[in-house]
Amino acid sequence: MRQRVTFITKPADALDPDHVNIVDGTLSGPPISAIREDRLTFALDELPGGLQKILSESHELHIRWSSPTPSESVSPLLSRIPPGFHLFYTPRNASAAESESLCLALRNLFGDINCRTPKHSFTSLEQGRFSHATSSQYFQQLDSLAHFSDHVKKVFCLPDDAACIAELARLDDAASLDISYDTISHALKLTVTSPYKRQEMYITSTPGHRTEVGILAEDNPPNLEPYEIGISGLLAVLGQDSKASPTLFSFPSRHRQAQGAFDVRLLEPTGLHPTLQIRISSERPLEDSSCSPHAYFTLPRYIFPDKYQLSDDLFLASKNLTALRYISQPVDLEAPEYVMNLWGSAMLLELSPQPDHTLQKGWTAEVPLHLRYMSPNESGYRNKSIPYPAVFWACHAEEGTKFPTNPFERVNLGYDGLFGPRTVFFHVPAAPGLEKLQNTITIPVLDADKTGWVNTGTATAILLGFTWILWKLYVSYTQQNSKRPVTSKAAEEKKRK
Repeated sequence: MRQRVTFITKPADALDPDHVNIVDGTLSGPPISAIREDRLTFALDELPGGLQKILSESHELHIRWSSPTPSESVSPLLSRIPPGFHLFYTPRNASAAESESLCLALRNLFGDINCRTPKHSFTSLEQGRFSHATSSQYFQQLDSLAHFSDHVKKVFCLPDDAACIAELARLDDAASLDISYDTISHALKLTVTSPYKRQEMYITSTPGHRTEVGILAEDNPPNLEPYEIGISGLLAVLGQDSKASPTLFSFPSRHRQAQGAFDVRLLEPTGLHPTLQIRISSERPLEDSSCSPHAYFTLPRYIFPDKYQLSDDLFLASKNLTALRYISQPVDLEAPEYVMNLWGSAMLLELSPQPDHTLQKGWTAEVPLHLRYMSPNESGYRNKSIPYPAVFWACHAEEGTKFPTNPFERVNLGYDGLFGPRTVFFHVPAAPGLEKLQNTITIPVLDADKTGWVNTGTATAILLGFTWILWKLYVSYTQQNSKRPVTSKAAEEKKRK
């Protein structure tokens, strides 16, 4: 196993190198305001047998989780996804896609993951000009990693190992979690990122495992190229170095921060055809580049977009939308929520900024959606949440610009595979002051307490209808008989001769 612990701080909160001590493989120092990123890399043979079997049936497997609680991003950790549990998957063969083993493992790790098999519950990803690395996608709303945290504590910590339990307790308030595996590396990478907050500076190495520690902040080294991010700070390998070494480096990054903010609200009244209004106060990040704003949605199965409605240019223009760039398939427009197997739908919309907008005033775009019929309950209503989209400007870098993998690169985010390799994403942060990156909607359903008469009423209506049909048949039969002429027996015999 290899461990990498990185503290990403703002330049104003940088730590004095003289305050960092390394003694007997332990790094310590005063608390620091930073984002803490923990990355663990496991070889396949270091994993439990059940997990090895799941991964051996996978060509690629990427899990991305993002908290619905907004948190501040710091360069270079700037990429964003809609809040919830995202999975991108390519099975090794067709039998793996039909197996229930992956969904069972996900439920064991994360709790109530509502999938049956990849074939039944996952949607296929577009394999076009700019194709995704994986072949299928799954999404589900998941507000916390509490179940995952409890599970890994039981697996990796002894009941009396307070230090191990305290170390894994950081999962309880994590801002994001990434888990990635592919058959090329034959390694599983697990990355946990905390919100920007006051962090304790105390890292202990594990004998036999390599532990790297970085304390870094954004900087501007000489000759910084366009689309590059500069980083400076301290690096150390615990158990090997007796002192942290200063470092200064730069690397190209596809994920940058845009100025401004965005917010999302539901227009009233919502009804069964709600409209999301996206309010954005962000200007084009680069005047000399082709940039366009986009919103990437992952919508649970109880709410869906209508691709036919979003294909009408006049309708799109009336909503300040430019085009529907991508929608996952299939999207059943009629099925109720409780009979669906697929998780829902993903959608990429290009927005149309108003030419006279300013950073302070902002502009809006409206996204029409549709609710599915849901199963009855006792109250007659269900409260559901709609996750915020990821909002960003997609800009094309200059010809010849390359984006090699950097130490903080984050790929397989759902939308990055829909753009070319020279696309740079300028992410618009959520507006300050938000408590959750989701909107709550009240959906009317059949009231189970008031449906006792439905069965009786239905049976009565059917019985009355059947009785009416029998009565009409009887009346018709008697009328036909009454119109038949009465003939004598002699006339009958003569007719037969």
